[in-house]
Amino acid sequence: MGKFQNLVPGINHVGAFQVSGKPFASGAIEALVAGPVQIIFPGVTSWLYVINRGGNDCKVAYSKNGLLNTNYFVVPASSSSGHGPNASPILKVKVAEIWLSGSGVVDVAAGITYIDVQSTKTDAGTSWSGSSGVG
Repeated sequence: MGKFQNLVPGINHVGAFQVSGKPFASGAIEALVAGPVQIIFPGVTSWLYVINRGGNDCKVAYSKNGLLNTNYFVVPASSSSGHGPNASPILKVKVAEIWLSGSGVVDVAAGITYIDVQSTKTDAGTSWSGSSGVG
């Protein structure tokens, strides 16, 4: 039996990010009245896409701390001119969760790796810290 027989892929496992991810989709998330909403992924993401179909801007952060401070990005409200929803670019990020706030109709799509979410664990939990520039 080899010494490395039971190794599991970790956060820096290149192959896990080179192949297509398992699909993840969650639609019509209400993050306006309910307040900050946490989306927990079943594995570490290889990419992420956020669509805002609501009438208010949506704040998106990689931790609750980031959302409550200024370490988030905004997906603008759906266009009132009838041109449809606004969306983030496809983000190539390794996250186990995101936090949403401000919009009543948000869709999230992601590619999920086989990497366990514990690979992103920090003192702040299974998310990034929310410190300056980290979200």
